[in-house]
Amino acid sequence: MNFRPHAHDEPEINLIPFIDVLLVVLIFLMLSTTYSKFTELQVTLPAADAEQQRDYPKEVIVAVSSDGRYMVNKTLVQGRGVEVLGAALALAAKAGKDSVIIISADASATHQAVISVMEAARRHGLTQITFATQSAAQARAK
Repeated sequence: MNFRPHAHDEPEINLIPFIDVLLVVLIFLMLSTTYSKFTELQVTLPAADAEQQRDYPKEVIVAVSSDGRYMVNKTLVQGRGVEVLGAALALAAKAGKDSVIIISADASATHQAVISVMEAARRHGLTQITFATQSAAQARAK
């Protein structure tokens, strides 16, 4: 009989695979997490600081009021439908498909009213659309 104590190896914990797994989990969480806080957004539109106003010789200016009325090149559009607005845009677009639509919407205009202008322009093949804004200093002055 062998009564001598056997030499026991101390158990070892290898930390390198553990750290690798934790890093993969951390990267996965960082990529899948969204950092948007929609309930805390305070948005005031439109205001932007533009370096220089560009001159569009083929521009069609569409004004959208806060109550949803439209004006195309300072002419009031009778009706609020996309078809009526599209016909007014087609008449005002003298350069045809090269015309630039400038949407000048009131800050309190509904999102749907602006989308209606974009949809009317799309239906008539007017793809160059931009938005008119005021500088942040002008917005604070009002």
